[in-house]
Amino acid sequence: MEEVAEGKDFSFPKEELKILRLWDELDAFHEQLKRTEGKPEYIFYDGPPFATGLPHYGHILAGTIKDIVTRYASATGHHVIRRFGWDCHGLPVEFEINKKLKINGREDVLKMGIAAYNEECRSIVMRYSKEWEKTVHRLGRWIDFDTGYKTMDASFMETVWWVFNQLFDKGLVYKGFKVMPFSTGLSTPLSNFEAGQAYKEVDDPAVMVTFPVEGDEHGASLIAWTTTPWTLPSNVALCVHPELTYVKVRDPVKDKVYIVAESRLASLPGAIPKKKKDSDKPQGGFEVISKCQGKELVGKRYTPLFPYFMHLAPQAFRVVSDTYVTDDSGTGIVHQAPAFGVDDHRVCLAFEIVQKDKLPCPVDLDGRFTAEVTDFVGLHVKAADKDITAKVKEAGRLFDAATYHHSYPFCWRSDTPLIYRAVPSWFVNVESIKDKLVQNNVETYWVPSYVKEKRFHNWLEGAHDWAVSRSRFWGTPIPIWTSDDGEEIVCVGSVAELEELTGEKVTDLHRHFIDHLTIPSKMGKGVLRRVDDVFDCWFESGSMPYGQLHYPFENKQLFEANFPADFVAEGLDQTRGWFYTLIVLSTALFDKPAFKNLVCNGLVLAADGKKMSKSLRNYPDPGEILDKFGADALRLYLINSPVVRAEPLRFKDEGVFGVVKDVFLPWYNAYRFLVQNVVRWELEGGPSSPRFHPLSPAELGGATNVLDRWIAAACRSLTNYVREEMMAYRLYTVVPYLVKFIDSLTNVYVRYNRKRMKGVTGREDAHMALASLYDVLLSVCKVMAPFTPFLTEHMYQNLSKCMPASVAQPSVHFCDFPAQQPPQPGDERIQLSVDRMQRVVELVRTIRERKNKPVKFPLKGLIVVHTDTVFLDDIQGELKEFVCSELNIRSLETCSDPLKFATLRAEPDWQALGKRLGKALNVVSKAVKELPGDKIMQFETDGFVEVEGHRLITGDIKVIHDFKAPEGTSGEELDANGDGEVLAVLNLQVDTELVQAGLAREVINRFQKLRKKAGLVVSDSVEVFYESAVPPAAHGHHPAASTSAASTSAAVLDGMLASPCGHTIREALGRPLLPLSRKAAYAVVIASEVTTVGSEEDGTLAHFKAVLAVPSVTFNWEALKVACSGSEELAEGVSVFLASRDLSRLQSEAYGAGGSLSVVVDAKRVFLKVGTHVFFSASAAATMAS
Repeated sequence: MEEVAEGKDFSFPKEELKILRLWDELDAFHEQLKRTEGKPEYIFYDGPPFATGLPHYGHILAGTIKDIVTRYASATGHHVIRRFGWDCHGLPVEFEINKKLKINGREDVLKMGIAAYNEECRSIVMRYSKEWEKTVHRLGRWIDFDTGYKTMDASFMETVWWVFNQLFDKGLVYKGFKVMPFSTGLSTPLSNFEAGQAYKEVDDPAVMVTFPVEGDEHGASLIAWTTTPWTLPSNVALCVHPELTYVKVRDPVKDKVYIVAESRLASLPGAIPKKKKDSDKPQGGFEVISKCQGKELVGKRYTPLFPYFMHLAPQAFRVVSDTYVTDDSGTGIVHQAPAFGVDDHRVCLAFEIVQKDKLPCPVDLDGRFTAEVTDFVGLHVKAADKDITAKVKEAGRLFDAATYHHSYPFCWRSDTPLIYRAVPSWFVNVESIKDKLVQNNVETYWVPSYVKEKRFHNWLEGAHDWAVSRSRFWGTPIPIWTSDDGEEIVCVGSVAELEELTGEKVTDLHRHFIDHLTIPSKMGKGVLRRVDDVFDCWFESGSMPYGQLHYPFENKQLFEANFPADFVAEGLDQTRGWFYTLIVLSTALFDKPAFKNLVCNGLVLAADGKKMSKSLRNYPDPGEILDKFGADALRLYLINSPVVRAEPLRFKDEGVFGVVKDVFLPWYNAYRFLVQNVVRWELEGGPSSPRFHPLSPAELGGATNVLDRWIAAACRSLTNYVREEMMAYRLYTVVPYLVKFIDSLTNVYVRYNRKRMKGVTGREDAHMALASLYDVLLSVCKVMAPFTPFLTEHMYQNLSKCMPASVAQPSVHFCDFPAQQPPQPGDERIQLSVDRMQRVVELVRTIRERKNKPVKFPLKGLIVVHTDTVFLDDIQGELKEFVCSELNIRSLETCSDPLKFATLRAEPDWQALGKRLGKALNVVSKAVKELPGDKIMQFETDGFVEVEGHRLITGDIKVIHDFKAPEGTSGEELDANGDGEVLAVLNLQVDTELVQAGLAREVINRFQKLRKKAGLVVSDSVEVFYESAVPPAAHGHHPAASTSAASTSAAVLDGMLASPCGHTIREALGRPLLPLSRKAAYAVVIASEVTTVGSEEDGTLAHFKAVLAVPSVTFNWEALKVACSGSEELAEGVSVFLASRDLSRLQSEAYGAGGSLSVVVDAKRVFLKVGTHVFFSASAAATMAS
C-alpha cells in the first residue's frame, strides 16, 4: 500500500475530483451495468424534473436517496437500469416563453402562430440540462443521461396516447364541464394537487350584500357574505342550510329588515346591544321579528343584484339549500355563482337554476370580464373587486365592507392568485376506481409508513375525477378527433393508427404537426377534427413507467416481467402529484400499483426554518458546499436527518462539517493508521521478507486475541444490520450505527491495539492485528460504498494493492456487498462485554475528572460491580489488560453483589407508564419507589415485576445505583460512578511505585509529542535521548541553584529509568531512553525540546531536554582499539569511515557477511564484529552493555 497524508492535510473535495476522473477512465457506471447483465432486474423509476430550472437541495436529497438504493441493489446482485428523465411540457416552459416574448394571453399566441410558439418552447426545454448533468455527476450519482427519456420525444408521446386510449376503451374517459382551480396568469386550469402547492396569507375584501325578498310583508332582505366581490355579477341564487335557524330582524336606526342565520346575527354591525359609558343598560341592537328553519326559505325569490343574466329568470334568483353552508363565518347565506364555485355549480344544477351547458361565465381565460358584463368588461376579476363593491354601494345594496385575512391559493408557477372557474375538460373517472386505488395502496411499502397510511390514504379516499386536459399549446395533444356536433368520437392510440386514419405520414406529435390532420367520418358527418386541448403534464409524468420504454411498442417483455417497479423516491409534495398519478394510471391500466417500495422525503428548509429563497439568499449555494466539504459529507448529512422520514430539515452547513469531523476524519485516521503500520511492518521485515497480505477468513476466524474476535463480530453485526435496514429502506438508521461502529473501531480496536500493530508483541501477532484491521476496513468500504461512494473508493484503491490481481476489482463499486453472516458462537457475548467495558472506561474517566486525577497518574485498583458473572469473567480475564492500560490502574477486581458497594432504588419512568396506567399511575409509582433492594435485583434478573396488580417490564422502571462506601473507607480513598447497570469503584490511594509509573507515562507523552511535532510517521525509526536541564525559572539565579536543580532532575529521571518503569518506556517508545552522552558523535539530531514532568508535591519534578536523533553507527572503543592493534589513530579512521557510510547499506553488507565487516583504512584491513566492535544504534550498544 502507498503511504497516505495526515487527516489535517487530506482534502475530501479534492480527492473526490480524482475519483471522478478515475470513474471516467473506467467508464465505471456502464462497466458496472455490463458486469451485472443477466442478473435479476431491479426496476427504479426516476421522477422527471424540469430542465428549465437549476437543481436545488430538494433535488440533491432525492437524487442521493435514489443513488444509495440503486447502488445497494447493484451490489446485492441486481442489474439496475438507471435512466434520467426530463419533464419537457407544460406550464413551466410556456411561462418562461411568455415572459421572454411578453405574451399576455392566448390571443397573442394565436397571432404568433402555434408552430412558432411551440418551437420557441422546444428551444429552451433543455436550457439547464448541462448544469443538471454537472451537479448530478459531482454528487457521485450514477445515472444515464445519454439514453434518458424526455416527455417531448415522439416515442414517449405515443405511449401517452396508448395509455389514454386504454382508459378511453375502458370507459374511464368522459368530457365534462367542471369548476376547477384556474390560473389566470397562465390561462389554464390546474389540478387539485397543483392548486395546493402554494398558499399565501392575504387580505381580501369581505362584503355583506342585501338581496330584497320579493313580496315579503316586512320588505326584508337576505344578507349574503362573500370574499370574492368579483363573482357578484354572476349571482343567480342564494343558498341556506336547511336545518339552521334563521331570524328576521329589524334595524331600528335604518328601519330596514334583514334575514340571517341566528347564530351569525352577532357578525352584523349594530345587531347586538352594547353598553355605553354613561349607562349600565345595553342600548341599540336589532329587534327580532320572527324565526324559521332554512328549508322554509327555499323557493323565495329576490331582486337580482345586476341585470346581466336576467334572461335566466324565472328559474334563477331563488333561495336554495344545501348542507355545505356553515355558520362558522359570514351570515349563513351564501351567494351562488355556478361557474366560479364547486359547491355553487353542484347546488345550482341540482335545483335547476342553470343548465349544465349554459352556465353564466362572463370571465375569459385570461381572467378578464367579457362583454356580457358591460360595466366591467376588460377588467381583471381581482382588479375589479373595488369597482364592483362601489357599484353595489351605489345601488344601495351594500350592508358592510371590511377586509378578511386568510390563507389563499396562488399559482405555483406564475405566482398569481387562483380563481375557481368552470371549464370544459376531458376527465378520467377516478371515482369509479377509488376502491381499487385504496387497495393497491395497501399493497405498497412506504418509508415512513404514516405518509402512506394517513396522508396518501386520505387523499385517495377523497379522490375526484381527474381533469387531464389543458387548453394550452406546448404539450402532448389529446388524441381525440370529433365531428362538429361532438357525436362521433375517435380516440387514437398510436402513430400507425393516426397515419392509417388520415393517410398522412406523421413524424412529430406536437400540435403544429397534427392539428391540421382530419379523419373521414364513418357516420356521414364530414371530417373529424382534433380537439383543441393538450394533456396535463402530470398525466405524462404518471405515464413514465411505460413511456420511458416506449411500451407497448417496444420492450414489451422487459416491462411486463418487471412491473410494478421495485422502488421510487420523491418528496412529500408528490403524494398529491407524481405518486398519485402513478397509482391512478397503473390501477386503471393493470389494476396494480406502479411500485412496490417508496421512500418519501420531507422539505429542505433554510437554517431559519423558512423556505429556501434565491431572492432572500438564505441558504448556501450547493456548489459551495460541495467545494468546501465534498459530496460524501453532503450525502451523509442529508440522509442522517429527519428529512428522510418525511419531516422538514433546516439545512445548516455546520451540520455537513460535523459529518467530516465526527465520521470521516476518525474513519480516515483508522485507515491511515493501518497504512502506516503496514508500511512499517514491511520495512522492518527487510527486502527478503514477504509483503503484507490479507489473511483468509479461516485464518482470521482462528484469531485468539479477544479484540480481533470482537471487531470481527462487530463487523458481522454491521453488515447484517445495514442489510436488514436497507431491505426495509430505512436509510436514516444506517449512519448512527456507522458512527457508533467507527467510534468503536478507532477508540477501542485501534487504540488498544497500537502496541500489537507496532510490532511490540512480535511480528506474527502484528500481522494478525493488521490483517484484522485490514479486513474490517475493507468490509466497511464495501458496506458504505452506496452511501459514501468517493471515500470508500479512495480507500479501496489503496487497500486493493494488497490483494492478488485475480481478486482485486478496478472499483469498490464492482464488488459484491458483504454477505449476511450468521452470528458465530460467542459473538453476542464478546460484543456485550466490550460495550460494557467501554462504559466502565467512561465511568472511571468521569471519576478521575471529578477528583482531579488525570489518567497520567496511575492508581491502585478498580472494582467492577455487575450482576452478570459472564461479563465479570470477561473483564477480569481477556479484557483486563485493556482496562488497566487505558485507565492506568494496577489491579482490577470484580464483584457480582451490587449491594456491597451500592444501595438500589427504583424510579418509575413517567413517560412509559403515564398513558398505560392512567389513574393508577400515582399508586403504582409510589409502590415502585418503595421496592426493596432484593425485589429490584430480581426485577433486573427477570425483566419484570408485579406492582399493585400491574406487570411492569424493562423500560417501565429506572434502577438507580447509589454508591455506598464499605465500612472503614472514606471518600478520599474510594469513589464510584454508575450508569444504572455497571458500577465502577475506583481506589484513589497513591504510593511511590504509582508515582514513578505516572512519571514514566508523562515522559512517554513528551517524546510522542516531539515525534509528532517533528513530522515523523510510524515507520520513521529514531533514537531517544535525555539530558537533565536547568528549569527556565532558574536561569539568571546563582550557579549553585541551577546545578542543584539539574542534579535533582537527573536523580529523578535516572531513578525512574532504573525501576521497572524503564521497561515501560522502552516498550512504548520502541527503544531504550538513553542519556544524551550515549548519542554517537556523528548522529544527526532531528528535534530537541526542553520540557518538564512530575510535580513538586510528590518530589518528582524534573526538567530535561528530550532529543530525537537519526540512528547512527557507534562503537565499543576499547574493543575497536584492540581490533586496530592498539592504534588509536587507526581506530579513529575506521570510525570516521564507517560513520560516513549509508547505514542501511552497511547493515545489509554486515548481515550478508554473517555479522562481520571488513574495513580498509590507510592500506590496513581491519576485521570487525557487529555487536562486539560496532553497533548500528546507540540503543543496540546500550542493550549489549547491559
